Amino acid sequence: MDFDFSDDQEQLRDACSKWVEKGYDFERRRATVAAGGFDRGAYNEMAELGLTGLYVPEDLGGMGMGPVEGMVTLQELGRGIVLEPLAQALISGAVLAGYAPDTVKTGWCGKVASGEALVVLAHTERGSRYRTDSCKTTATQSGDSWTVSGSKSVVPVGDQADAFLVPASVNGTMAMFLVERSASGVTANGYGTQDGARAAEVSFKSAPATLLTLDGQTALEHAIDIGIAATCAEAVGVMDKTLAITVEYMNTRKQFGVVISSFQALRHRVADMKMQLELARSMSYYASLKLNAPTNERRAAMARAKVQLGNSMRLVAKDAVQLHGGIGVTDEYIVSHYFKKLTAMEMAFGDTLHHLGEVSARMGDTAGVFA
Repeated sequence: MDFDFSDDQEQLRDACSKWVEKGYDFERRRATVAAGGFDRGAYNEMAELGLTGLYVPEDLGGMGMGPVEGMVTLQELGRGIVLEPLAQALISGAVLAGYAPDTVKTGWCGKVASGEALVVLAHTERGSRYRTDSCKTTATQSGDSWTVSGSKSVVPVGDQADAFLVPASVNGTMAMFLVERSASGVTANGYGTQDGARAAEVSFKSAPATLLTLDGQTALEHAIDIGIAATCAEAVGVMDKTLAITVEYMNTRKQFGVVISSFQALRHRVADMKMQLELARSMSYYASLKLNAPTNERRAAMARAKVQLGNSMRLVAKDAVQLHGGIGVTDEYIVSHYFKKLTAMEMAFGDTLHHLGEVSARMGDTAGVFA
């Protein structure tokens, strides 16, 4: 199997890498965290690079690219621990293009691709514990109009988004709706998250909504799987940079008159970090390549990938902090921010134990999950 990237994919990687290096340094990120965890200007800069339209078809105003391009992009954004949620643009672009009526596609896909509209998935509810079939939010039809009532938790940049993709129950069956944040009955209370980003608790009280599809379960599972693949790719970038920072520190920090990178026991721990990074990279490739597979195959692949990524993130984050010592947990030092990012990502779209259960349910056992 050929794992080499095409020239276009390498050019995309290079463009993202240069933007992160020159346009999104650590000081800009710190300023964004202090301002609340989201910078619309940075999001618009990603849109100007075409990143928000990666999964939007060309005839709808996007780039018409696929999962591998998404993976390449998110790896580079992960290296810079970018706060702005590009994964949400990929999710909304794919869901709108794949499930929405033509009139909605025409009206919204171009806006998502250009960055004019930030549309985020609002699916998590209190007590749902990552279950996709648990939905207390309801939708009611009156003639040709729909309204949605319910609450969603930990919605990415929920108080800054322009619209939400909202799963809601219709007569016991899940459907998917588009709800604008400016609509009557919508309330969003924002807050900062552990990793410096932003989320919100969003409530809908008979809020006007646009029906995307009555097959909401299929659309939601697809959206979550895109999110898992995106998280895996981003995590590889985060871990790659975390390892590089740790090695650089070990090559300069001295004890007993010598650099600590000369200590064999510590070199073994770095080797373990590298091994876990490469296992994670392989499973990220696997997840991205399975995004267009049949549903059952795709869902099983995402669960397997998230289990490996969860274990890799935990080891790399833990060892990076321990190899740094006390400085590794200070807010002033950059590796602590990579640690917090990895900790948050381990729980995104289902934590490791949840997906281990998914693998067990789909495969009958957990053999072969861990390398």
